Amino acid sequence: MAAMTTTTTGDDARDEDTRSGGPVDSPFVRACRRRPVPHTPVWFMRQAGRSLPEYREIRANVAMLESCRRPELVTEITLQPVRRHGVDAAILFSDIVVPVAAAGVDLDIVPGTGPVVAEPVRTLPDVERIRPITRDDVSYVDEAVRLLVAELGDTPLIGFAGAPFTLASYLVEGGPSRTHAKTKALMYGQPELWHALCRRLAEVTLEFLRVQVAAGVSVVQLFDSWAGALSEADYRRFVLPHSAAVLAGLADAGVPRIHFGVGTGELLGAMGEAGADVVGVDWRTPLDVATRRIGPDKAVQGNLDPCVLLAPWPVVEGEVRRILEQGRAAPGHVFNLGHGVLPETDPDVLTRVVALVHELSAQPTDRG
Repeated sequence: MAAMTTTTTGDDARDEDTRSGGPVDSPFVRACRRRPVPHTPVWFMRQAGRSLPEYREIRANVAMLESCRRPELVTEITLQPVRRHGVDAAILFSDIVVPVAAAGVDLDIVPGTGPVVAEPVRTLPDVERIRPITRDDVSYVDEAVRLLVAELGDTPLIGFAGAPFTLASYLVEGGPSRTHAKTKALMYGQPELWHALCRRLAEVTLEFLRVQVAAGVSVVQLFDSWAGALSEADYRRFVLPHSAAVLAGLADAGVPRIHFGVGTGELLGAMGEAGADVVGVDWRTPLDVATRRIGPDKAVQGNLDPCVLLAPWPVVEGEVRRILEQGRAAPGHVFNLGHGVLPETDPDVLTRVVALVHELSAQPTDRG
């Protein structure tokens, strides 16, 4: 992987990239912008960690939140899958609750459980205690991004954040939930409080992404992991305005925006309306069907079932071929999983998938 020969970062680095090719002319960014590509780009959600033995070794005895606050550690973990798999993009190693913790919420990421909130949000004073964040509150993220931009060279870096609904669900439930019962009870029963909470979280999320963009990420992804728990009507009423506010706040940032959720087949049209350039699709909806729902002016990302990677290689190959074929219906396609890499995945299979996608999709292209 080529390293940058200058010390420029952030907006200056992006200008330099434009002159020299760089990440903005990479297959990944080109696909996000629906431009011709030499091959279908591929990266994997949760590629930075989980299945890699080198990740487990470096994370030994370091708590998750603490690891997200160490720029050198973040840099190494983010680079590991790029070195090993040859993916077309790196994604910043972090967690969606990092900005919420920076905003003053008392929480921890409990191994085997996930984010656990000490005092769940129930009232307007609870919402008001979630303070706005600044770059100084997440300076470790700014530093990590700048270190990574210098190391990655032509490989683009993806920044990310959790969408207001998913963050709100964690804060209201106090942790992960299968039913989101408390979340929906607040949403239906106290809509003014709900919208106040989501507005505050949208502000925090937007600032967190702006910090990453200013430091040099090439693309951002907004994760709404739990949005699939809602009907389309509820999504449009309670969620869409707040996700749209985040994405609209990045409209002039100069980087493509990806929007992803799980179980969102019936929400894809509405999610496309939220304002992203690329809509992520989980494994339940074929990409050609998803493209018809989203519309012709968005690229798509996805959508191999993560469990397929545990099957024999001929099965994996067949599914990769199917997804690439269905992805041709979209004006731009980024190959990915339909959710994150499972911890038990053989890393060598991921490496083979990257090579296969590149081989099957390779084509001459007019670099226009």
